[in-house]
This record gives sequence, structure tokens and C-alpha cells, in this order.
Amino acid sequence: MFIATFKAGAGRRSRWHLAVLAAIIVLAAYLRFDFVASVAHKVSHDTINYDIMVRQLLEKGIYAYKDTEPNAQVTPGYPLLMAAVYEAVDYKHHDPYPAIRYLQVLMSVATVYLIYLLARKLGGQAVGWIAALAAAIYPPFVWTTGAILTETMAALFFTLYVYLQLLVFERRTWLSALLAGLAMGVTVLTRSEFLILIGASYVFLWLWKRDFVGTLKLLACTVLGAAVVLSPWVIRNAVTLHELVVASTQVNPFAAGTYPNKNYEDGLVDRHGKTQMEVAKERLRVGFSEHTWTFVKWYTVGKLKYIYGGMFFGSGHSPIYPVIPMRGAYHLGIVGMGVVSILALARRWRQPAALLAVLLVVISATRLAFVPEYRYNFTAMPLFIVIDVLVGAAIVKALVSLRRPKPAAASETRGNAG
Repeated sequence: MFIATFKAGAGRRSRWHLAVLAAIIVLAAYLRFDFVASVAHKVSHDTINYDIMVRQLLEKGIYAYKDTEPNAQVTPGYPLLMAAVYEAVDYKHHDPYPAIRYLQVLMSVATVYLIYLLARKLGGQAVGWIAALAAAIYPPFVWTTGAILTETMAALFFTLYVYLQLLVFERRTWLSALLAGLAMGVTVLTRSEFLILIGASYVFLWLWKRDFVGTLKLLACTVLGAAVVLSPWVIRNAVTLHELVVASTQVNPFAAGTYPNKNYEDGLVDRHGKTQMEVAKERLRVGFSEHTWTFVKWYTVGKLKYIYGGMFFGSGHSPIYPVIPMRGAYHLGIVGMGVVSILALARRWRQPAALLAVLLVVISATRLAFVPEYRYNFTAMPLFIVIDVLVGAAIVKALVSLRRPKPAAASETRGNAG
């Protein structure tokens, strides 16, 4: 009888847990579908270039961004997804953008679910629910489903990679490491800057566990998984461009990042007759030697303020879809609490959750090399949300425990009362 009652109680708890999660997912789906269907979406300059690129690929077989000759300026993950949708909807007779937007709605909802899994693994059921709810109502996660840009797809696969990488730390098997590598490969095909995070993940694991051989084996499996996904792209570049290109060749974000406060007409160096890379290198040399403080400030707090100081609005839309009130404060609260959470995890870093803090620090430092934009904080926000809820829950738990009387003190009180 006891066993039957226990199973019945467990079954009720399971249904309750599923109901709460389902409600959060339904809310996330409603906000995103309603947004896509109820507003007029704007098209960004990047979207126009992607459209030209995809039509050229489908009609002429030439893969090139902002050019008519083959190049590798952008990785093929998102353009190939667009091409598949274009073909599926017969793009010559129907607008493919609505189909892409609704597909991105599904991606965004899937990201909310992954955030739930990630937070639950690190902090338990309640932490998973709160993190999923925070992600469900975070305005940029809603708005970006309407933008024909890489952000929604990149956030999905990056969050998947982080979850799978935590499974590697837990299981320490070659299969889990291989799956993490496959996820990273797809992430890099969508946005190339994430490749460095494989090394950061395993340096963290080695420092934590001090098992060099075991860590090296897992790293090899993850690199192999990423290589399997990236190899067609690398082979294409070698055959077509006669270059070894693992990610992309776009120089403009790096060059544009050398202009403090985005003053592109500061006249620091003569740009006449020079390539973007030549100008960028000369600007760095002159800037750090002759305008040291300006460039040091720009390449630290200046760019961080640009990257994390505001929300990414996607390509824009009208009328404004607010999602929640005080959305700016909500974003800044997540980022501000994220700084606290990173510092808290740094104090007790020998735990799986610290991986998220490590990845946030590394990816933020990497982005300091490029032109700062609000859109660059988008893919970091799932990790900020998870560590915020995790550390916030730990703080609340600690405060509650302080308010409770200690068992010894409680017994002494009862004895005195008798």
C-alpha cells in the first residue's frame, strides 16, 4: 500500500511539473506567434544582402556575400536554411520571409526549453521553471523571430552546445563529447565566433579535474565532432577559393572595431590605397601608442557598454510589440545580476555552473576585438538568465536559512521555557 501511495504521489508531482513547464512553453509560443502575425516587420540591410546571396545561390550556383564571385565572407548555416525555405515555398511566386519567421518562432521556443533543461540540470526543477519563464518573456527573444538574421538560430545551437558540454562533464564519455562537437560545428556554421569556446571549455575542465589525459581524450572527440560538421565547408573553400578557411573571411567587423565610439571619420590614419586589414593594423598601432587611454578605454569598458548596455530589437517592427512593461530595466537587471553571478561563481568555481561564467567571459573578451553592437549580446543572454536564476536562488536559500533558528538554539529555548 505504501509503495502504491508513493507511486501515486510521484505521478501527481510529475504531472504537476509537466503542467507548469507546458504553461511556460505555451506562453512563449503565444508571444512569438502573436508578434510575428500582428506587426509589420522591417527588413535590415543585412537581410537584403542575404536575400541577394540566396537568390544568386539558387539561380546561378554561386555562394557569395556582397559579391558575384565565390567567397567565404559568411558561414553557410543560415544562408542554406534560407535557401531551403525559399525552395519549399516557391520563392519566385511567394514571399519566403513569413515562413522563415514562423520557423524562427519554433527555434526560439526550442531555445526556451533548452534553457529550462540547462537550468534544471544545474539548480533543480524550480530553477528550471524560473529560467524558462524569464526567457519566455525576455523581449529580444520575441522580437528577433521577426528578423531575417542569424541570431535566433545561433542562440538555439549555442545553448544546445552548452547543455551537451555539461553532459560531457557529467558523463565523461566519448559519445557525449562527440555530440557536443557536432552541436558546436552547427553553431560555428551559423556564427563563426564561437569556435574558440571549445578550447575554453576543456581548459576549464582540466583546471577543475586535473585529469590531463582524460580531458585531452574528450577534447579530441569534441574537435572531431566539430570537424565532421565543418569539413564540407572547409573542403569547399579549399577547392573553390584555394584557401584554408574554417570559419569566415569577413574583415569589416574587425576593422570597424578600431574606431573609438564609432567615429569613422576621425582621420587617425591615411586610408587611401590600403586594404581594410592594413588600415585596421595601422590604426591599432597608432591608436595604442599615441592615444593610449582612448584606445584602452574603448577596447574595455567602451565596447562592453555598447554590447550589453541595451537590448537588441531585431530588424525593427511597427507598431511596437512591448512584450512586458519596463523592458529596458529588465534587460539591464539581467546583465547587472549577471555580473554578480559571474563573480559569485568565480569564488566557488569548481562546479559545472562555472562553465557558463567562463564562456560568458571568453565570448565577451573575444567580441572586444570587433565592432560592438547590441545584437552581439543576444546569444549570451540565455547563459546570463540561467546563472542569474541559479545564483539568485542560492542567495534566497541562504537568507532563508539565516532566518531559521538553529536546532541547538531551538532546543535550548524550549528547555528554558520548561
